[in-house]
Amino acid sequence: MERVPMTKSGAEALRREVEYLKGEKRHQIIAAIEEARAHGDLSENAEYHAAKDEQGMNEARIKDLEDRLARAHVIDPATIDTDRIVFGATVSLIDLESGTEVVYQIVGVDEADIEAGKVSITSPIARALIGKEEGDIAIVQAPNGEREYEIQSVEYI
Repeated sequence: MERVPMTKSGAEALRREVEYLKGEKRHQIIAAIEEARAHGDLSENAEYHAAKDEQGMNEARIKDLEDRLARAHVIDPATIDTDRIVFGATVSLIDLESGTEVVYQIVGVDEADIEAGKVSITSPIARALIGKEEGDIAIVQAPNGEREYEIQSVEYI
């Protein structure tokens, strides 16, 4: 069984999603199925079939999330004590080409959200940063060529 790394907050978010899907979402789908059944003939009832499809997708998502949580290797970044960049690090970088500063946290695949500054451990930028420390230069293989970033700070929060 392959372990899935995720931060403590990422695991909590998945648990909340499972709770929502098992509770409120299931009830919404059941209500939609009951309403569609009331329309009569199920063989040609598009609303019924759509609600049943949604029910199947909901149950599949619950199963997938529960599997990921069962395989989770939950890491609390606040407990990490190293100067090197590892999973969970929040890293401030300077793009050496543009001079702009960016801040990323290295998180699990399920938690990645580039707009929130969270990059997956499997992303090119995270792979380039792992093992480096403050002051190092990281060369990232981007789709439009190499990008160089200087590491300004590394925090575990």
